[in-house]
Amino acid sequence: MTPPPAAAQDSGIDFRISSYCHHGGCVAVGVDQDEILVRSSRLPDSPVLRFTAAEWDAFVAGVRDGEFDRAALQA
Repeated sequence: MTPPPAAAQDSGIDFRISSYCHHGGCVAVGVDQDEILVRSSRLPDSPVLRFTAAEWDAFVAGVRDGEFDRAALQA
């Protein structure tokens, strides 16, 4: 099944962009009920990735622990 376009899928969602984003090519994050939504900040009609709260919390914990730093990804 093909998901509907992001604009139709997520109208009314308030997406946030990190204050560390200075070059305009970051991800935008929003919340829709109990899901975390992620999309391109430059392409608001781009596909949206959806994560459960548990998936998002695990990802954020990994980021905080440095698991996704560039050096760790290249090792």
